[in-house]
Amino acid sequence: MAVSSLGAGSGILTQDVLDQLRKADEAAQITPIDLSLANENDKKDALAVVDASMTNFIDSINEIKSKGLYNERSATITGTSVEITATAGTDIQDFNLTVNSLATKQIEQSGSFSADTSLIASGAGSVNLNVNGTDYTINYDATTTLKDFKTLINDTAGTDVNATIVQLNTGDFRLFINSANTGSSQNITITDNSAGLNGTQLTSGLTAIQTAANASFTFNGQAVTRQSNTVTDLITGLTIDLKETGSSEVSIAQNRQGILDKMDSFVSKYNSAISELNKVTKISVDSSVRGIFSGESTIKSLKSEIQDLVTTVGGGVGSLLDYGFDVDKDGVMSLDKTIFEAALDKNPDNVEAFLAGGTFTNADLTTTTLTGAFTQFSTSIESYTKFNATLDQLKTSFTDNISSLEDRKTTATQRLDSRYEILKKRYASYDAIIARLNNSSSLFTQIINSSNKYN
Repeated sequence: MAVSSLGAGSGILTQDVLDQLRKADEAAQITPIDLSLANENDKKDALAVVDASMTNFIDSINEIKSKGLYNERSATITGTSVEITATAGTDIQDFNLTVNSLATKQIEQSGSFSADTSLIASGAGSVNLNVNGTDYTINYDATTTLKDFKTLINDTAGTDVNATIVQLNTGDFRLFINSANTGSSQNITITDNSAGLNGTQLTSGLTAIQTAANASFTFNGQAVTRQSNTVTDLITGLTIDLKETGSSEVSIAQNRQGILDKMDSFVSKYNSAISELNKVTKISVDSSVRGIFSGESTIKSLKSEIQDLVTTVGGGVGSLLDYGFDVDKDGVMSLDKTIFEAALDKNPDNVEAFLAGGTFTNADLTTTTLTGAFTQFSTSIESYTKFNATLDQLKTSFTDNISSLEDRKTTATQRLDSRYEILKKRYASYDAIIARLNNSSSLFTQIINSSNKYN
C-alpha cells in the first residue's frame, strides 16, 4: 500500500495524526529556537539604533573638542564700502576703512576700421605688445584681418590682456584691449616692428578710455594704496574686498554664534542618545514596556558613564555646570546661554582651555594644563563606540548567537524530517497489516454467519 493512502486501511493511522505529532514536536524543539532567534535579531536591530545614535553624539563632540572652533572669527561691518573674510586665529580688533578710489584696469581703444574683416597689414611682419612691462611678439601677414589680430592677442597675451571687437556705428569697428589686472602699472602699448601695418589705428591710434590706477584707502586714518581691490596683505588672516568709495566700521570678533550652534548640537545629540539608552534599558515587570537591554550590563554601563561625565569631566578646575550646562531630574540636558556667554566674555581663554584643552589660569593665578572636557567625553565614549570596541564586540556576539541558533534550527528540522519520514513508512506498513486483518475478520464473520443460517 502506498504512503499516500495512509489511513485507508484502518482509518486510525492517518496523516492528520502524524501532522499533530509533528506539530507537538516542533512546539517543543523548534519554537523555542525561533523565539530565541527573534530575540537576538531584535537585540541586533536595537543595537544598530543605539550605535547610530552614539555616532551622531560622537560627531557633535568632535566638532567642539577642537581648539579650531574657538579660533573661528566673524566680521561685522557697518557700511558698504568693503566686504571682509576672516580666517581662524585672526587678531580680534576694531578698525575703520575709508575707500577713496578703487583700483582700475587699463582699457585701450584702437582707431576705426570699416569691418572686422578689414586687413590690417600689407605684408608680413610683427608688432610688440607691451603690458605691465612684459613684451609679447605678435606676427601678422597680408591676410591678417582685424578679427584675426584680436584672436592672436588673446592667444599670445591672454594672461595679461583681453581683446574684443565692438561695432560702434555702421562701418565703425574698434579693437578694445583691457588689462587683465588692475593697478597703475598696467600700461598697454603696441609698436610695429616691421612698418607693415596699414595705418596707425593699432599703434599711435590707440586711445586710453580708462587709465589703470591703484586703489586708495585709509586704515584708521593712515593712507594705503594697493594695485588690486582685493587686499590680503594688510592684516594677517583678513581678505578685504574694496567695493565702493565710502567709509566702513569693521569689528573682528570670535565667531560666538558658531560656537553656540555647535553647543546646541551637542546638547541635542546628548538628549537623543540618552533617550534611546533610557528606552532600551528600561526596567519593568510589564514585558511590553521593558527595554530589550534591561538586563544587558554593557549598554547600562554606557548609559551610566555618559550621565556621570557631565559632572566628572573638567580636570579638577570645574565642571560643565559652571558653563551653563545642566541636566534635570528626567536626565534632559540644557544649556543656559547667558551663563555660557558670560564665561566667554569674562575669560575666553579659560573657556577654551576647559572645553578643548590648554592652559587654564586659576583664581590664584596658578595654571593647570587641561586635556579638555569634551576630549574626556570623546575618549570615554569611544571606548565603547570605536572600531572593535565594546559595542562592536556586542554586535559580534549577537551575530554569532544568531548563526548558532540558525544551525541548531536546521539540525532540529532535519532530525524531525527524518523521523517523520520513517513514521510515515511505518504507519503505511501498520495500516496495510490492519487492512489485511480487517479483511480476514470480515471473511470469518461471513463464514460463521453462513454456518449459523443453515444450522
